[in-house]
Amino acid sequence: MGHAPENGSHEGSTNPSTNETSAFSAPLLDHVAAQALDLTPEEQEAIDALPSGSALLLVRRGPGLGSRFLLDHDVSVAGRHPNSDIFLDDVTVSRRHSEFRRTPGGFEMRDLGSLNGTFVEGERHDAVALEDGNEILVGKFHLTFFASRADGNGGK
Repeated sequence: MGHAPENGSHEGSTNPSTNETSAFSAPLLDHVAAQALDLTPEEQEAIDALPSGSALLLVRRGPGLGSRFLLDHDVSVAGRHPNSDIFLDDVTVSRRHSEFRRTPGGFEMRDLGSLNGTFVEGERHDAVALEDGNEILVGKFHLTFFASRADGNGGK
């Protein structure tokens, strides 16, 4: 007859005890983060494929839902003007509303004196460093910022 392990030992068991810590692999963590943000497989694939030094803005709510904007220049201007790098066609957006600037440490957003302001994580900012997953509100457009995974700063 077999005996139960003593002192909470789990020899030969695949179940960790409450005293053990398990580590999750990066692909699993990315999958969990994608589910938390309700990313489609195509959006996750686009984020995973970003080259070093670039980032992606996804329109998550509002006009242009599902649109993607690649940030691969030193400065990208978002606005209602048709020649904007990031064309956001709505009267709540100024012609030159805000810019996304690549810096040695990542990307930052600068408001360009827009009437309605630019909000990051619900707070109005004139300038702010962006972090992976930040929600940015430009007029009625809800954008989510994703940094390149190749730079080691993707995912929180």
